[in-house]
Amino acid sequence: MLKATLRSFLAHKGRLVLSALAVILSVAFVAGSLIFSDTVSRTFDRLFASTSADVTVGPKDDELEGQLPTGAVETVPAALAERIAGVDGVEDTHVDAALENITIVDSENESVGPTTGAPTIATNWYVTDRSPVELTSGHAPEGPGQALLDADTAKNKDVEIGDTLTVLAQPGSFEVKVVGIATFTTTNPGAALVFLDTPTAQTELLGDPEAATSISVTAAPGVSDEQLKQRIAAELGPRAYEYRTADEQAESAAASLGGFLDVIKYVMLGFAGIATLVGIFLIVNTFSMLIAQRTRELGLLRALGADRRQVRRSVLTEATLLGLVGSTLGLAVGIGMAFGLIELMGVLGMNLSSAEMVIGVGTPIAAYVVGLGVTFVAAYLPARRAATVSPMAALSDAEIAGVGRPLHVRAVIGGIVGAAGAAALVGCAVATDTGSAASLLGLGMVLTLIATVIAGPLLVRPVIRVLGGAFPALFGSIGRMSQRNALRNPRRTGATAAALMVGIALVAGMSVASASMTKSFDDQIDKTLGADFVVQNQNFMPFPQEVTDRVGDTAGDAGLVVRQRFTPVEVRLPDGERIETTAAAYDSRLDEVANVTYAEGDSAAALADGAIAMDVEFAREHDVTVGSTIPVRFPAGKNTELKVGALTDQDTADGFGTQGGLYFGMETIEKYVPEGQDSALYVNAGSGVGADDLRADLERTLDEYPQVQVRDQADYKELIRGQIAVLLYLVYALLGLAIVIAVLGVVNTLALSVVERTREIGLLRAIGLARRQLRRMIRLESVVIAVFGAVLGLALGMVWGVCVQQVLALQGMKALAIPWGTVIAVVVGSAVVGVVAALLPALRASRMNVLAAIAHE
Repeated sequence: MLKATLRSFLAHKGRLVLSALAVILSVAFVAGSLIFSDTVSRTFDRLFASTSADVTVGPKDDELEGQLPTGAVETVPAALAERIAGVDGVEDTHVDAALENITIVDSENESVGPTTGAPTIATNWYVTDRSPVELTSGHAPEGPGQALLDADTAKNKDVEIGDTLTVLAQPGSFEVKVVGIATFTTTNPGAALVFLDTPTAQTELLGDPEAATSISVTAAPGVSDEQLKQRIAAELGPRAYEYRTADEQAESAAASLGGFLDVIKYVMLGFAGIATLVGIFLIVNTFSMLIAQRTRELGLLRALGADRRQVRRSVLTEATLLGLVGSTLGLAVGIGMAFGLIELMGVLGMNLSSAEMVIGVGTPIAAYVVGLGVTFVAAYLPARRAATVSPMAALSDAEIAGVGRPLHVRAVIGGIVGAAGAAALVGCAVATDTGSAASLLGLGMVLTLIATVIAGPLLVRPVIRVLGGAFPALFGSIGRMSQRNALRNPRRTGATAAALMVGIALVAGMSVASASMTKSFDDQIDKTLGADFVVQNQNFMPFPQEVTDRVGDTAGDAGLVVRQRFTPVEVRLPDGERIETTAAAYDSRLDEVANVTYAEGDSAAALADGAIAMDVEFAREHDVTVGSTIPVRFPAGKNTELKVGALTDQDTADGFGTQGGLYFGMETIEKYVPEGQDSALYVNAGSGVGADDLRADLERTLDEYPQVQVRDQADYKELIRGQIAVLLYLVYALLGLAIVIAVLGVVNTLALSVVERTREIGLLRAIGLARRQLRRMIRLESVVIAVFGAVLGLALGMVWGVCVQQVLALQGMKALAIPWGTVIAVVVGSAVVGVVAALLPALRASRMNVLAAIAHE
């Protein structure tokens, strides 16, 4: 049986090529994502481990986590360095004065920072054996107005020694002259670095010549990092500051990088998941058709004494061989994919070394588990069906393709699973809690997808009769035969269309969700934003006070500028729950730049000193009423109690802040977060000043600050659309991958179908069917199968999209929008997919020798 299996596999290897491609794609994305993320993690682990000080003393972490930064710089007294130097076991100490996410511009006000989203960092210059850079030209900064720039940034932005740059830091902007270039001795993470002398860094970056962002400590020989950490903590007080060893500092830095790596890893694993799911349909169809075509061969094996178990094992062995070949090739393609990603990151500024590519033990294991698992699972049902072949089949032309087998079992199982899925989606639509609704949505999507796959063959005849109903009238007998060929085997047609259905259902659902989100935000902006313009940092980071001052001067006495700031807070609510969230703060004339709907109270009460406002639904959930006193904790351990002055009834609960819609007056935030900075300015033109004129004046004023943008309502809408589009582009990429594999599936089905119908095609040619007519018949068959898959996918995806919108409605995004243009494009595109997929099978069929085809066994 083993010899027979191997010979069978080699005899049909050409028919398995397309199935192997599905396995290769699945494995390649899994292997590539694991290799790339492991390589980046290992590289940065080495970077952080080699550059971290033995012990770092920094500001105490108050553990408040906000989604939006305050702009305040957390510092420690620089005098701690001298005090720490006296601790037993300390060899050396250094004051660190560093600031991230600043902006540096050249003489033409063009940013010299990275374009990849990596930070621009300004820090003080001192040299140790752990410095990530070394001075390679010029000299070190020796006073105010001098700076070093990293070599990569200097090269990418054409900056030379002697050029003047402007640093836009939190305390304000200042000019520096480039006096030297520093080159990375380790991996360049893609950031831009500017180095100042320590006094200048303290004054210009931190706004305080006596402050530091941390103190770096070097241990004396024979003293471990942990011992030194404990000694320093004993000297300064265990709770006074944050103490970290080199390992802990490296771990913390790696954790902050982990989010970026996780995004890349999970995106690629998402592609792998789609490729795997769609590939399963392709492999199931392939093995089902191969077994149908080998009915006589399997019957002969049974007649010669092979039992059912041996036949089943034979088919599964073929699948295992396919999985091994696909996994091996997929692993190789995955290594190439990881190499390409590493090179791409180099182009984007992160100089990873492909020579240090990490291929961990888990990567090949995962590759072979995925590859073998996909083929084994997909081939199991066809293998069981093969085992049912009777020895008598060797004496006839019988096939077990399931052409005439009843679909009662599928109807029952599909109906039960579909009913459960529909119930979950209905539950999602009527749920009032976001968490429950999201859980029911996920369950409903999975169950309805499974139900559609199971019951798909039941829908083939009624749907394709409609979709291909015009074929006889348009194409005559050729159209009628193509329609009947698609109807001939509902199981095969359903499985072929299912591969395309998965991708289209995904894109349809996300298109409805994204269109609904976009319309909801548009409606909310129209309803809420009353300002002529919003001045904001392009990356939503706070900006220096001088930006606010310049905008105020530009608007003039007749104009209006309302400031917005953010801060993380912890609120202790009457029901006993503690919630960490982000709160906003506004100036008292908020009503003139925003249309706020209140359930109780007004803006004057909300923004009064010692008051706080929140969303009415959030207040009801936590037993809060107007007049309630809420304990609030601010950063740096500052605590107070604020009285609820107003409850808002906005369409989105996060209209002012994030969870709970918390906001208060500017006096409150200035009292408890005095170093905070403005995140947005809402500007209205004064009487007699046109909006266009004000915009031109603001843009001229802010020309020196390229990180700050002036936006009106239309710009704001475009910004939101762009952010939503990023997610949609990812879904379109997933759709593209699903379509590629679905095309392979249609090609495979048609190619094997042509082989299966060789004698039939020969007879048709013998009675006068022209080659052109034959090609058209196969193309029409392919088109109707592809459109059938698109119709199922659109129907399923639209239901999913509407349910997703119901979940979003619980967060205030209540508008429902159907992107009809996308729907039409998908249907037309699926027809094109059908035509493309049929090209090679149709060409092959038209080139058959008529007599050989008639004599084909």
